[in-house]
Amino acid sequence: MLLAKLSEASGISGQEGEIRATIRNEIAPYVDEIKIDPIGNLVALKRGRTGKARVMLAAHMDEVGLMVVGFESNGLLHVDSVGGVDPRVLVSKMVYVGRNKLPGVIGSKPIHLLEREDMDRATKMDALLVDIGAKNKEDAEKLVKLGDPVVFATKCEPLGDGFMKGKAFDDRVGCCAIIEALKVQHDFDLYGAFTVQEEVGLRGAGVAAFQIEPDLAIVLEGTTAHDVPETPEHSVSTVPGKGPAIVYMDRSWVGDKRIIDRLVETAEAASVPYQFKRTVTGGTDAGRIGLTREGIPAAVVSMPCRFIHSPVSVINLSDFENYVKLAGLFLDSLDERGLPIDEGSCKKTN
Repeated sequence: MLLAKLSEASGISGQEGEIRATIRNEIAPYVDEIKIDPIGNLVALKRGRTGKARVMLAAHMDEVGLMVVGFESNGLLHVDSVGGVDPRVLVSKMVYVGRNKLPGVIGSKPIHLLEREDMDRATKMDALLVDIGAKNKEDAEKLVKLGDPVVFATKCEPLGDGFMKGKAFDDRVGCCAIIEALKVQHDFDLYGAFTVQEEVGLRGAGVAAFQIEPDLAIVLEGTTAHDVPETPEHSVSTVPGKGPAIVYMDRSWVGDKRIIDRLVETAEAASVPYQFKRTVTGGTDAGRIGLTREGIPAAVVSMPCRFIHSPVSVINLSDFENYVKLAGLFLDSLDERGLPIDEGSCKKTN
C-alpha cells in the first residue's frame, strides 16, 4: 500500500532525503517535470491540455522526530525534539538512529529510582536518553554523529475494524493524495509541491509557491482528531469516520471562501462525507503560500488523525479514501466549471 510505504519512510525536518526519493520514484511515470529546489522541496509538474491556469497541491514531506545532540560516557545518546513532540509519550519507544537506521530504545530513569515529587512531574526532553547498545561514548561516536536523525520505528498496518496505525500520517496522507492526483490529466497545469521543514516553521512552502506562482492552491494536511475522553464537545476539532475536514481558519491562515464553497459543493454533489475543523489551533503551509508574491488564494483540506505528533497515529481508512477522492473531484470541477475565484483577482499580468 502506498500510504504504508510513505509512512515508514524517514524524513525529519531538514533531513527529508529518504521520503523525497520515495516520492520521486512514485511520481516519475506520471509527470512531465520534477525539480528539487535548493531548500529541498520536490516540485512536480503535470502539464495540462490547455495550460491556461496553474493549480498547486501542497503537502509537507517532513515529520516530527528527534536529533542526536550529545553522548553520555556509557554510550547513551542525548536527543532533542525536531518539531512539536511531547516528551511524555516517548519513554520506551523504539527508534531508528542515523542514516543507517540503527535500532534504539528511548529510556528514562526507572520508576524504582524516582523520588515521589518526580512522579508528579511531566517527563522533560533532557531526561530522555536513547540506548543503541553502545559500550561507551567512544563506541557510540563511531556509530552515530551529532545531528543524526532519530525517527520512530513504527510499522504502518491495519488496526481493528477500518482503521490504520502508523507514524507521520501528518503529512504523508497529503503526500499520498497528491501522488494519486498527479496520475490524472487535466486542462490546467497541475503542480504537486512536496514541501520541507513545515514542522519547524512552514519554511519550504513559501519557496515552492514563489517559483510556481499558482492561480490557486490547496494544502492537503493531517490534523488533530480530538475525540478523546474529557474533551468538551465544542473543543473536538475533528472526528474520525466523519470524512475529511475542510478548514475555515487556523493560526496561520484564513481559507479562501470561494475555494471552500467549491469544496463543499463538490463533496455534496458526489455524496462524499466531510466535516469542518471546529478549532483554529495549529498552522499549515497555507499560511506561507497565501502570503507569497501578491497573494495566492488558498484553502486547506485535512485528514483527522488521532494521537498526532507522536510515535504512532491512527486514521480511519474510509476518511482517507474520501480525502483522496475529494481532492480528485475538486480538480475535476476545475475542468468542468473553471477556477472558483474571480478572474480579475488571479489573472497574471506577465
